[in-house]
Amino acid sequence: MNVKKTWFSAGRILLTLIIVVVAALVLWRIVNYYMFSPWTRDGHVRADVIQVAPDVGGLITSVQVADNQQVRQGQVLFVIDQARYTLALRLAQATLEQRTATLAQAKREYARNLALGNLVAAETLEESRTRVDQGEAAAADAQVQVDTAKLNLARTTIVSPVDGYLNDRAPRVGEYVSAGRAVLSVVDMHSFRVDGYFEETRLHGIHIGQPVDIAVMGESRPLRGHVQSIVAAIEDRDRQASPNLLPNVNPAFSWVRLAQRIPVRVALDEVPEDFRMIAGRTATVAVRADARNDGHASRADNAGATVAAQPASGASAPAASQAASRAGGASQ
Repeated sequence: MNVKKTWFSAGRILLTLIIVVVAALVLWRIVNYYMFSPWTRDGHVRADVIQVAPDVGGLITSVQVADNQQVRQGQVLFVIDQARYTLALRLAQATLEQRTATLAQAKREYARNLALGNLVAAETLEESRTRVDQGEAAAADAQVQVDTAKLNLARTTIVSPVDGYLNDRAPRVGEYVSAGRAVLSVVDMHSFRVDGYFEETRLHGIHIGQPVDIAVMGESRPLRGHVQSIVAAIEDRDRQASPNLLPNVNPAFSWVRLAQRIPVRVALDEVPEDFRMIAGRTATVAVRADARNDGHASRADNAGATVAAQPASGASAPAASQAASRAGGASQ
């Protein structure tokens, strides 16, 4: 009877120990995942937004796009009133013709004075030559004005700089636009990416080129990508610029210090065709930590193979080939 009680007590103790060990392992995995694993819910879909501003000002006479429309590079967006710029081109062309005629007359006078030889005073010959030079300079200036007028007339037609999507308000006919002031924006459809803001305590598990799993909020299918870059600096909120260029550090110190958020850019590798890419959407970014060691190992193997393939400066070609063959046999 005592033996059975002893075994029963031992079994209960062993079962309790097993439960405690399993609970400790589960707790450690949970703590490690939520505290140290390279993942974050603070991720967002980003894209380059190009602001389209006309190079010339005027009234909009034609709009050939609609709100939120997909456009191609070089597609006409809107047209500015061309009447004033057409008149400016005609005026520049007339000025060019006038100065060209003046230059031709100066050249004929110079040629005639040069043909007369000693019958024409040297001072008169020099003056005629100067008029030719001045006429050539004036004609060149008029040609520049013609080219500028043609450029301004061409710039009245505004085209899309990239393939992408318009913003939610296209310009309207009759609006006046100023040169250099943005009228609309185009989201570059080839620049979509994901920016994940990782806590600084998790950066040790993030490396350039690592594969990344991306879960966009509201989407059932995950996206695939890889780490493209990690920022080199973030803003220091406890330090401000001072007028005398001396450090101005905030004297108040909070004992509860939260981990800084470091932006990590993720390039997208696989995006389904029917996936709705919208800049600003929220995403969860998880870096695959298991591929980190494999990446280091493969780079080390490649480096070793490169070193083995390169012969030493004083070694002969047969010796180098034998060394490469031995390195290849050892790696198999």
